[in-house]
Amino acid sequence: MPRPAPLWLLIVLQTAVSAASLVVEIVAGRMLAPHVGMSLYTWTSVIAVVLAGFSAGHWWGGLLADRPAGRALFTTGLAMVGAAASTAVSAWLLAVLAAPVLAGIGHPVWGIAALAMLVFFLPSFFAGVPAPVLAKLATQDPERAGRALGAIFAAGALGAIAGTLLAGFLFISWLGTTWTLAAVTLCYAIAALLCLWLARARALSAYALAGLALTGLALTAEAPCTRESRYFCIRTVDVSADPADPVRLMVIDHLGHGISAKSQPTVMFTEHSAMLDALARLRAPQPFSSYFIGGGSYSVPRAFAVRGTGPITVAEIDPEVTEIAARDFWYDPASAQVLHEDARRALLVRPEARFDIVIGDAFTDVAVPAHLVTREFFDLIAARMAPGGSFLMNVIDYEDRLHALGALVATLREVFPVVEVWTRAVRPEPGARLVFVLVAGDRPTPVPTITVAAPDTETFGAMSDRWVNAVASASGLVLTDDFAPIDRLMGRPD
Repeated sequence: MPRPAPLWLLIVLQTAVSAASLVVEIVAGRMLAPHVGMSLYTWTSVIAVVLAGFSAGHWWGGLLADRPAGRALFTTGLAMVGAAASTAVSAWLLAVLAAPVLAGIGHPVWGIAALAMLVFFLPSFFAGVPAPVLAKLATQDPERAGRALGAIFAAGALGAIAGTLLAGFLFISWLGTTWTLAAVTLCYAIAALLCLWLARARALSAYALAGLALTGLALTAEAPCTRESRYFCIRTVDVSADPADPVRLMVIDHLGHGISAKSQPTVMFTEHSAMLDALARLRAPQPFSSYFIGGGSYSVPRAFAVRGTGPITVAEIDPEVTEIAARDFWYDPASAQVLHEDARRALLVRPEARFDIVIGDAFTDVAVPAHLVTREFFDLIAARMAPGGSFLMNVIDYEDRLHALGALVATLREVFPVVEVWTRAVRPEPGARLVFVLVAGDRPTPVPTITVAAPDTETFGAMSDRWVNAVASASGLVLTDDFAPIDRLMGRPD
């Protein structure tokens, strides 16, 4: 016979397991980001897989609840050992499976879903087992059955809320992924011991040692990030050809966001930064004020500061991106006014601000955040631009789709009389991912092509009006705050 289980203990157990399971769900998105980015597809896959795991676990837990209480608790304790084990190895499993799964499946969206299923289904499945068993134990007294059942349900919901808040506001930003997984593993191990103790299982000390070993295993996983912030997994990668002349790449989640050389602050190493830097200086008066939507490696703001172009303002939502740029990319934060807040809000609360050049270079995965691509946002930019000012925006799209590019051109044309599309002056490969810079203002750029060092000499040109009209017409979509499906438009070809 099992030990008597007071209601308060069952409630605490359910709260803790529910909280731990939601921590894993939130952390799963961060863990996947270095491999597949933090997109709508990533979160959709994670949520679907976790809910599927909970559902299957609840079903099995319901079967266990029909067994005698001692056997049900014992098996539930073993399920909690499974939850601890599958959580402890998740980081290792992800590192091993990511490359072959994504390469083998080919389609990025299905690859993300498959990877999430392989890594995070089992932790969620095991975490879903205790709820029906604990609910059955709590309702054995007919006089308190309704209240006890309500308390168990409430405990599950409160635990989910607590786990979400702890993961988002505390664990990820203060502990990082590795220590967060270790904390969840320990929580599951303690839950396993409680269930086994209630079941009067023997060899509890052996189970306790196994739980500690699993917690230690979680701590041995290699962290994929130089810095884990509240927003991103940030890595600094040395790409120097000569160690005496350092060149570094900043990777945010799974994409490179800028390259800088210590000895060449005005040389741009990527297509988008080369176009943004050259076109901004070409279109602006001298000196000019500039506003950057997103900092990244701060390559262009650094070059502007070295050239003395004029007052610089950068809205970078993540202060740790700025800190890494200063530490590893030779950027001087004192050379600009750096606003650690959302770029749209920063413009909204500063109605007096006016800029000659506004540069959009903020990304979530390969797409610009939806609230930074709408007609309402472009209206706000136009209101904050000085007379004759220009808006430049970095865009990524695929050669055989161009849906996102077309929608952005159509939306910008709702606000600005002139919209240009610039890209590298070479014929692209079919289906290739292309980098564009959109230029919007009240006048065309005075030259049709530019040649700059990026770092080798590269030529970029403005697409013809006929081509731009065709791309915009093919999309026929104006993005608004009410409807801006940029992730879908940006979706890779099938």
